[in-house]
Amino acid sequence: MKILLLGEYSNLHATLAKGLKALGQEVVVASNGDFWKNYPRDIDLQRAPGKSGGAKLIMKIYSLLPKLKDYDIVQLINPMFVELKAKRILPIYKQLRKQNKKMFLLGAGMDYYWVSVNSTTMPLRYSDFNIGKTLRTNPDALKERADWINTDKEKLNKYIANDCDGIITMLYEYYACYHPLFPDKTTFIPAPIEIEKTGNAVAADKGDAENVGADSETDKYDGILKIFIGISKGRSEYKGTDIMLKAAQRLNQKYPDKTQLRIAEGVPFEEYKTLMEGSDIILDQLYSYTPAMNALLAMSKGIIVAGGGEPENYDILGETALRPIVNVLPTEQSVFEQLEQLVLHPERVPQMKKDSIEYIRKHHDYLQVAQKYLDYWRH
Repeated sequence: MKILLLGEYSNLHATLAKGLKALGQEVVVASNGDFWKNYPRDIDLQRAPGKSGGAKLIMKIYSLLPKLKDYDIVQLINPMFVELKAKRILPIYKQLRKQNKKMFLLGAGMDYYWVSVNSTTMPLRYSDFNIGKTLRTNPDALKERADWINTDKEKLNKYIANDCDGIITMLYEYYACYHPLFPDKTTFIPAPIEIEKTGNAVAADKGDAENVGADSETDKYDGILKIFIGISKGRSEYKGTDIMLKAAQRLNQKYPDKTQLRIAEGVPFEEYKTLMEGSDIILDQLYSYTPAMNALLAMSKGIIVAGGGEPENYDILGETALRPIVNVLPTEQSVFEQLEQLVLHPERVPQMKKDSIEYIRKHHDYLQVAQKYLDYWRH
């Protein structure tokens, strides 16, 4: 198959492309690299700074459009798959639709349905936009509502969702928002993670998939809980990392000899990965039910995740035994108490690290996930 992946979030399309290529498919990724994260792509669609940036990007895209044709599959990371105004994107979508076979939309991040559903019917107990039946009124939540409700972005998202051949959601949360509205075209496929072959995993090259990602390092725990937190530029309050950081700092103050805290803020992906190495636990997305790409990557390295591990996450995967995620409620006290349990019970840490790797191998291996995409696209 000839496949075009448009846009990028947290290395999702770049990783999926690797898996698809390994399965013999012809794949092109066109994106802006997800801003400063600078993920790999075949066609760079980064917008130049300054007032002329938009005009230059439009010219570049329209010059590329004649070449972006005759694909079997075109998949969009989001309705806003390039850095242009929604009204500029709609004709680009229509042209892509006209000159290619099938179009698919990912439910993988901020969009109209995510904002609207979580601000109205509220199917989730908590989200970026609600706590229980109470609307969140932090600046980011207010901004996103103003950005997506009754705007050109809403019109664009609705048009694409109704027009495309299918909607693929990568987290339970997005499935809960899209499936009730588009039951016949919405599916769930887990996020793809490339599991590094290190340490004891050399045997995996010979087909021993059970050992992929396994490393004797998971057995080595010195009783000092090494905590890592990555903070997105200007998104700390929205993602809840402000609250998680306070909980981690409290823990570090209470147990200075048993904890270490590392913080990465607004760094490129490669640097982020380097800073994360050697950690025992990562704090990720307070308001999530489900671990997303960065958390899953950490788990593949044997790093425990504190964040979204609600029952719905395991249910949608069909997982009945493994429970490696430290599930936290969206409060500072919950985060503090869950982290403290690992300080007080260090014997749990090595097994949780091993279980994290097994969870990724079982549900998120990029080759397995790429095959699921192929099966869905062909259905």
